[in-house]
Amino acid sequence: MGEVVPFKVMVVEDDDEVARAVARRLGSDGHEVEVSSDPAPVIARLEADLADWDVVILDVGLPGMTGLEVLGHFREAGSLSAIIMLTGDSTASTAAACMRAGAFYYLTKPFEQHQLTAMVLSAARYARLRRQLQETQSGASDSMLIGQSSPMRRLRDALERLAEQDVPILIQGESGTGKELVARALHDRGRRRKARFVALNCGAIPESLIDSELFGHIRGAFTGATTDRPGVFVEANGGTLFLDEIGDMPVAVQARLLRVLQEGEVRPVGGSGTKSIDVRVIAATHVDLGAAVEQGRFRQDLYYRLNVVSLRVPSLRERLDDLPLLAAHFLRKHGGATPPALTAEAIEALVEYSWPGNVRELENALLHAIALRRGPEIDTESLPPHIGGRMRTNGTAAAAPDADDLSSSLTEAKRRAASEFEKRYLTRVMEKSKGSVSEGARLAGLDRTNFRRLLQRHGLDPAAFKA
Repeated sequence: MGEVVPFKVMVVEDDDEVARAVARRLGSDGHEVEVSSDPAPVIARLEADLADWDVVILDVGLPGMTGLEVLGHFREAGSLSAIIMLTGDSTASTAAACMRAGAFYYLTKPFEQHQLTAMVLSAARYARLRRQLQETQSGASDSMLIGQSSPMRRLRDALERLAEQDVPILIQGESGTGKELVARALHDRGRRRKARFVALNCGAIPESLIDSELFGHIRGAFTGATTDRPGVFVEANGGTLFLDEIGDMPVAVQARLLRVLQEGEVRPVGGSGTKSIDVRVIAATHVDLGAAVEQGRFRQDLYYRLNVVSLRVPSLRERLDDLPLLAAHFLRKHGGATPPALTAEAIEALVEYSWPGNVRELENALLHAIALRRGPEIDTESLPPHIGGRMRTNGTAAAAPDADDLSSSLTEAKRRAASEFEKRYLTRVMEKSKGSVSEGARLAGLDRTNFRRLLQRHGLDPAAFKA
């Protein structure tokens, strides 16, 4: 996953040994951790609107006030912190009480350190997504540049330093990472920002037409040339020309492009005169141009001319901690007046996916989910099957993971265990209610519609429990 973005965590635990162990582990993970044995000052900060924690870890058995009561204060205050409950009681009733009260999840003491790490990471992502959805500023022009991961901070720092410098820049990165947005950001923040930004995808134009697109043509230069055309160099004169997928440009055209860059003038196809141009050229490619030079597919002199400064846009796989922020942006952008939220399971499904199409694929996946959602939230069933389906097994709970099976990720193992627990709990509820959905919903503290939906998710037929 790459470097983890640090989160703010509050630990409310009166057992000093447990509190120290939690703080030590989360601190070693790079998170900012506070510890309190008394819930009163925590509630005071909450009421003073000074509680900016991503995650709050609450012990159920606190002095003077139960953890569930503290959780109630967070809910009443409208806090966006994700709450993880710590409990020494492994019974289903305690777990159900925590979830009904609004906890993100719970951990039963004693717990493994890696369970704590995974749970806090999932909870923090969920909290930051909710916080981002409440923000009103969308930052539409730099949407793919959203993020607080180290690769994105470095990229934005480089943008600020390079924007005012009029040197050629080569942007490298996989398809869908937002290379054109980086080029637009350089233009918008530079001294040419009042002039035009013109983009041309060199890989999308037939070789027979690329000269005309680049340099223009005069009327009658070839069949179909019924009017004069200036070409993108002239269109971008005084501004910025972005040449995307420059690595796909034919070698013969590369020679003519190099001449234009060297001489600062263009000659339209079929024309006899030249026109001086003043253009900042930013090029981008998803291929390794250095290797292309060695293989004779790209001119070395043009490579040096374009690659005065190189910027690399990271893939989404390298900055998965930015995914909730990106998802929140796209949900605001496409979700209408009341953008939908993502369930915790949906977020985990998005994080577990490899994203070969990068941020562009993420936006398309969320457009798919927005169109197919059945309520105010997006769950795994609304996501494209190749993403959401990885978290399901034919619509039913997966088998509990074998502790010796290391082929699954920790997140997937945790999800399977939670799903298996949920199914066992629902089974006991239905046994006690003798197959009555209404009584089962009452016992579980859920409305009948949601309770029936849970039964269907786990393949439990109420008729099978009737006496």
